[in-house]
Amino acid sequence: MPAIPPRVNILGVEVCAITLQEAVEIIDFWIASHELHYVCVTGVHGIMESRRDPELRRIHNAAGLVTPDGMPLVWLCRWQGYKNISRVYGPDLMLALCKFSQKAGYRHFFYGGKPGVAQELTQTLTQRFPGMQIAGNYCPPFRPLTAEEDAAIISQINASGADIVWIGLSTPKQERWMAEHLGKIEAPVMIGVGAAFDFHTGRVPQAPRWMQKIALEWLFRLIVEPKRLGKRYLKNNPEFLVLIILQLLGIRQK
Repeated sequence: MPAIPPRVNILGVEVCAITLQEAVEIIDFWIASHELHYVCVTGVHGIMESRRDPELRRIHNAAGLVTPDGMPLVWLCRWQGYKNISRVYGPDLMLALCKFSQKAGYRHFFYGGKPGVAQELTQTLTQRFPGMQIAGNYCPPFRPLTAEEDAAIISQINASGADIVWIGLSTPKQERWMAEHLGKIEAPVMIGVGAAFDFHTGRVPQAPRWMQKIALEWLFRLIVEPKRLGKRYLKNNPEFLVLIILQLLGIRQK
């Protein structure tokens, strides 16, 4: 059994001090032992949404893993003394598990994205990882599902025999979906990866690695999608910085 990673309080969200390899090993253990968990891949946006919404914060803190999706979270964990930590970025976690499952034989289900994205993602990943098993995909409508529709998709996912269900609905919608469906979905692992569906299909460009390493991915994404992301970044980033300074000074914890 892999070691349970320590968690670091970042504005009330318990972020795991973990590496990408450790995350893969833990998820592999869950699948092998058929433990039911969900994974929140969380950056500054997720932290700030959780600070404003106690229920979303509870959902994060009940997750099997809360991985540090952004470099600011990695730096804060290191500041707290956890040196063995790396960014566990949603798109990278997806690729790592797809590669791992070529030998492990795990089956993947893709839920979310704009019309056609999940199907395109299926084609892209099976070409990149020959032998990878895709259990199915589903693109939900841009409205709340009826009880009948939700029951139908639960049945579809369960009938597919999926081991990992990838959720591409963006934060906080994907976290709420995973928490609501824990115990209903029989797949051992659900992982919310936000824009990874669009990144891996090439619909949205990814920031260069050098920008990711110095925590400037937000700037790249703001330039690419200013209308959608402008309000998020221009509000969240300065507020996050102020609150983190207050937490480090011991003035507040969340």
